[in-house]
Amino acid sequence: MFYALSKVLDILLSPLAWALLLCLYAVPRKKPRRGQRWAALAAAGILYVFSIEPVANALARALETPTTRTVKVDVTYDAIVLLGGLVDDRATATFGATQYNEDVERLLVTFDWLRAGRAKTVIISSGAYDASRAEVVEARVLARQLVDWGIAEDRILVEDQARNTHENAVFTAKLAKERGLSRLLVVTSAMHMPRALDCFRAVHVDVDALPVDYRSFDTGRFSASWLPRAGFLAQSSSVLREVFGRYVYRVQGYGTGP
Repeated sequence: MFYALSKVLDILLSPLAWALLLCLYAVPRKKPRRGQRWAALAAAGILYVFSIEPVANALARALETPTTRTVKVDVTYDAIVLLGGLVDDRATATFGATQYNEDVERLLVTFDWLRAGRAKTVIISSGAYDASRAEVVEARVLARQLVDWGIAEDRILVEDQARNTHENAVFTAKLAKERGLSRLLVVTSAMHMPRALDCFRAVHVDVDALPVDYRSFDTGRFSASWLPRAGFLAQSSSVLREVFGRYVYRVQGYGTGP
């Protein structure tokens, strides 16, 4: 129930959805409604504001800059925990070859750590997001990729049931306890890392953090475009979904933060 509800609310937290709803209200009718013109202007304003780089970057930076790297360079970890969300399951199921999204850096960094011997094993945590595409179970797909790159199978632990960050933490904690793995390093996107750490703390598992996939930049050094772009709208929407995710997780008791 929580999973289904979170997906519905996820859609409603999109600036594009807000703009579309306002546009529907502003559609001319035989009997005009009050504020239709203002609704149309508000829709245009929302689309422009959330589609420009200064806003999208500021939103992403607000979530990314508090993220702390706690990885210890002088430690060999029992396991590096790779959280899913980097495989495009629909394209993968359609074309029969693994297709990655923009978060693929999680996998690349994990591979580097395993190859360098800085982590003894990897726990890959991610299940199938949709029963209709159950042939693409992300954890298994990523495990095969690491094997193809030369990582021994006995160094790879697959947790293929988790569908969200809360379940990532719960199922990973259980697997790590069964295998006697205590020194863990979590790899996920910088924007997502605070919520992930919150979930691990909630199940009483101490982990270090290796955030990757940073999306923002320092506007003091680099200029930002004021021209609207669909990509910036998508970035703004991702940030708002993450803010919502953090709030809901804490309300549900999945996190320990304020």
